[in-house]
Amino acid sequence: MELKPSWLLYAGLLAAVVALLLFGWLANEVWRGGELRFDRFVREAIHASASPRLTYAMRGITQLGSPPFLIFASILLIWRLAEAGRTRAAILLVLAAMGAEALDELLKLVFRRHRPEAYFGYPEPSTFSFPSGHAITACCFYGVVAAIITVRLESRWKTVAVWLGAAFLAGLIGFSRIYLGVHYPSDVVAGYAAAVVWIGALRASYSLWLRGR
Repeated sequence: MELKPSWLLYAGLLAAVVALLLFGWLANEVWRGGELRFDRFVREAIHASASPRLTYAMRGITQLGSPPFLIFASILLIWRLAEAGRTRAAILLVLAAMGAEALDELLKLVFRRHRPEAYFGYPEPSTFSFPSGHAITACCFYGVVAAIITVRLESRWKTVAVWLGAAFLAGLIGFSRIYLGVHYPSDVVAGYAAAVVWIGALRASYSLWLRGR
């Protein structure tokens, strides 16, 4: 089987390094306590543009990154991959999901950042705020799905389109968490950064695994 060109692997590794540095900076700021300056600015700017229709849409979009939806989607996709004989891809998805959840729980317990006050009467989760679990798990799930799809694509443009689609969906989910007020913007950015590091590690491992066949 023809493998993906090395440019994609190198780009992923570079993104993982940048994401690790970004997460380190955000983690240091949160560890020192207090609300980051851009957190307040972004929250107020987003809240000022709120509308009933947008709130309704954000309530729906945020469910695309919720544990029940991602668990159901993961089980369905794992079953389809296994049925198609793509056992390695199914295992990759299992590792991505389990790793993302474990990473989220561990980091929340380490930083123990309290959540901001939610908007629009949205139920406030009982867990800690940093980093955003929706951002980590959604980014990991849709990112790994993109990796599974693109590993067999021949067209570079199709590959880029799939990755952009996955990034856009994960971005909408993160935006919904800020819009609804259940996370600081820095929580969401840190969640994305942590997820990119994890996806980068899995993507590199998956490519090396295929090359060893």
